[in-house]
Amino acid sequence: MIFQSPKLFIIYLMISIFLNLINPCATQISFNYNDFSDTTKYKPVNLTGNATNSGSMIRLTPDEVDNWGQATYSEQMHLWDKNSGVANFTSNFSFIIDSQGKDTYSDGIMFFLSTPNFPDPSPTDGSGLGLVSRAQMEQRDFLVTNQFVAVEFDTFNNTKWDPSYPVPEHVGININSMKSHNSTPWYCTIKQNRTYSASINYDSSTQNFSVTFTGFDNDATPIQQHLSSIFNLALFLPEWVEIGFSASTGYSTELHILTAWSFESTSPLVNQQSPPPSVEKHKDEPNKKLVVGLSVGACILVICLVVLYLVYKKKWRPSEEEEEEEELVFDFSMDDEFERCTGPKKFSYKELVSATNNFAEENKLGQGGFGGVYKGYLGDLNSYVAIKRVSKGSKQGIKEYASEVRSISRLRHKNLVQLIGWCHEKNDLLLIYEFMSNGSLDLHLFKGKSMLTWMERYNIARGLASALLYLHEEWEQCVLHRDIKSSNVMLDSNLNAKLGDFGLARLVDHVKGSQTTALAGTMGYLAPECVMSGRASKESDVYSFGVVALEIASGRKPVEPRAKEDETILLEWIWELYGTRNLLKAADTRLCGEFDEQQMERLMVVGLWCAHPDYNVRPSIRKAIHVLDFEAALPILEPKMPMPTYLTPPILASTSSTSNSEDHHAQSSTPGSYTGSSQFTTYSAAYTSTQ
Repeated sequence: MIFQSPKLFIIYLMISIFLNLINPCATQISFNYNDFSDTTKYKPVNLTGNATNSGSMIRLTPDEVDNWGQATYSEQMHLWDKNSGVANFTSNFSFIIDSQGKDTYSDGIMFFLSTPNFPDPSPTDGSGLGLVSRAQMEQRDFLVTNQFVAVEFDTFNNTKWDPSYPVPEHVGININSMKSHNSTPWYCTIKQNRTYSASINYDSSTQNFSVTFTGFDNDATPIQQHLSSIFNLALFLPEWVEIGFSASTGYSTELHILTAWSFESTSPLVNQQSPPPSVEKHKDEPNKKLVVGLSVGACILVICLVVLYLVYKKKWRPSEEEEEEEELVFDFSMDDEFERCTGPKKFSYKELVSATNNFAEENKLGQGGFGGVYKGYLGDLNSYVAIKRVSKGSKQGIKEYASEVRSISRLRHKNLVQLIGWCHEKNDLLLIYEFMSNGSLDLHLFKGKSMLTWMERYNIARGLASALLYLHEEWEQCVLHRDIKSSNVMLDSNLNAKLGDFGLARLVDHVKGSQTTALAGTMGYLAPECVMSGRASKESDVYSFGVVALEIASGRKPVEPRAKEDETILLEWIWELYGTRNLLKAADTRLCGEFDEQQMERLMVVGLWCAHPDYNVRPSIRKAIHVLDFEAALPILEPKMPMPTYLTPPILASTSSTSNSEDHHAQSSTPGSYTGSSQFTTYSAAYTSTQ
């Protein structure tokens, strides 16, 4: 790399030294088995018990009674380090459980992390899903020596430790026991040859162990289910663990087949997590002195570099234009940081030109505010991708490019569009995403791409909510998306929702949860307090989600200029129908009444609740999900849409006393504060004029 000024060289040197000192995230284990017979890319998976290779798949058990099988990765995973902390990991896999048409089911399949060289289940029985036997589970000494944390996809109800659900099938998170630490019913039909998918993610900063998996409703439509628990893995597992799958059959039979498996982990990060209490601290004074000495030396070096930089800055005082240009180069000098982290990789400009046929017009998928999006084919990945090309000379586009790479490079969730890579060469800024074959949600709702069924719509709303829950509460930092709208909700080949376009996203602390900034977002989806104060928050993201939920239910845009006068503003119109108890009149007429009325009511009420003009009344996205999942009662809202009851930015309101906050909440919720939707037209007009 050639630097055109000493200032850039010093900045680059400082960043490089700092990143090396803090030991940034480095991939510990990473693989992606789409074909288990292909051993050219990754090491073969170890098979034990009755597990066998079956073409490109792994058959964990044959269709016979009293069998078990295991498939484990050939390398151990470094889960935690007493000085560094606990690793993060994500595992995605697909599997088939097939009872061969029989109505009697066997036991199920399990993903596990365990003590290395875990003993075989002996004597063999189906109760421990191929990992442990009933006899081993009754031996306390065995479980002290041989530890495991697992996710079970259980298809047989064992009354001794399984939960009593209406259906025998359930998914559970198990910690050194076959009695699940947390569980939920699993909506599946295993006597049919269906493929199920699951994603397991552990975030050591929040200690959140989350599972997302496929289920099916009564109409055989795929639905997404979710389960999570908060716990410190280091308290229950040894420093090094095995990872893999197990399955078993007992008195009945069924096939357990693993069709695909990917896994990605990071090495334990310094100071990310405290070591488990059970780990004895080594009193090695010479090592402590060495660490202290190196730390002090590193600090002195960094201070010297900072002083040297300030001297250069004072001497040369470059122009503002030069500073802007150098700041951009400084941003791009973080290639090394990006490449050391897991996730997106850097692509060459040449291969992206080839992938898009030199960005041919026929490959253009669409045009955004800061550039076009092109369809391309990458031979190395053997798949199509979507490539966003930021417009040249767009300063805002450059900022969004950098923000997008920083914001989502480490995010991993089934309902987020995956950023595959990036490139900045030839004065071009390019972002490479997974290709979404069904385009964006707005194309289906408003532009006639296809007619979405009600179950597809409800699943999309639930998937979008799940993505927002991950961003707000489940990742290591709170991510404010700031531009949630139907055109940023992408649909994959199965019409699952994936939230994309993180160009306006901002990372904030979970405790803070908000950020004051310039007005950003799309009018019609912007919360009123954002228009007034420019302050983004989790509540403003929830507002945008509420508007999208109402779009999904009604099939209408936030503003319909050609609609009847009292139906122009979507939020006002649906709220008016809610107040007169005619809510279902807002349902999309193109559905011809073919929808679940309870689900329709839930989606609309949740939409109104989330888009409440008073940010204090809006729910967290977690509470909204509880209502959508029929785990909580419908909220009772005002019969008429109230006006926002504040004129100051939320940051000022939040600094007031508790009593004032309570008074404010009471005022917005009492009948005396109902002002009617007509008094809300000042805000409505602000975005009507922009459409």
